[in-house]
Amino acid sequence: MRLIGIDPGLQRTGWGVLTVEGSRLRHEGHGVIVSDAKLPLPDRLRQLYQALGDVLTQWQPVEAAIEETFVNKNPTSTLKLGQARGVLLLAPAMAGIPVSEYTPNLIKKSVVGTGHAQKAQVAMMVSTLLPAAGAVTDDAADALAVAICHAHLRRNQQIIAQAAGNHGQARKRAGA
Repeated sequence: MRLIGIDPGLQRTGWGVLTVEGSRLRHEGHGVIVSDAKLPLPDRLRQLYQALGDVLTQWQPVEAAIEETFVNKNPTSTLKLGQARGVLLLAPAMAGIPVSEYTPNLIKKSVVGTGHAQKAQVAMMVSTLLPAAGAVTDDAADALAVAICHAHLRRNQQIIAQAAGNHGQARKRAGA
């Protein structure tokens, strides 16, 4: 299964694509979408939407995951990030790709082991888990971390569902 992780931003949006085979992760690609700060907001949002659409077309993921927005001290920045994030949620949804959302702390905890990890720790763990990715920028490392988090949590949900199904079948066989 191929999935994409997205680290949203109005100026810089990171993306990372992984293939998941059981519990193994394989790096496929990553990059950063940059919007032109000189353009009006609607044009920048269009740039994000079109560029992410191009990435989705190229890599054909079947699932997407995106980092949830945290609240900045500056309400204007928070609002603009929310608008960018909305466009970045819309692109995979319009392509029929289911999207999951994760908090920054959950992503860090899933990848590093602590929810308050620094960017350098996240990047180091991404490089450790995905050596084929090579050196990645902060935005791309964060996007790959989102994808890793989604893959791990998705795998855990599958294991739990399978165990619940096996338990139900055992109860039926036992006549319960």
